[in-house]
Amino acid sequence: MATKKYLELKEMTQEQLESELELTLGGYHKMKIDHLIKGLENPLSLREVRRDIARLSTELRRRQLENTDPSGRSKIRARRK
Repeated sequence: MATKKYLELKEMTQEQLESELELTLGGYHKMKIDHLIKGLENPLSLREVRRDIARLSTELRRRQLENTDPSGRSKIRARRK
């Protein structure tokens, strides 16, 4: 079953995903620094943000692979075998 976050990501455009990833990465770095300096009230929020970054990156990569030429992918797969 697809999660709510995944369904929301599928509805976003490429530009929205890229800007959301950039904002999330910036927020994550700020949270990391805050955690090192004074500590966070809920350190598990770092894990949640990392997972959100992974979801965004995965969706961007999936879309990138959909737009590539399938013949190029088959050559890469053939070399792996």
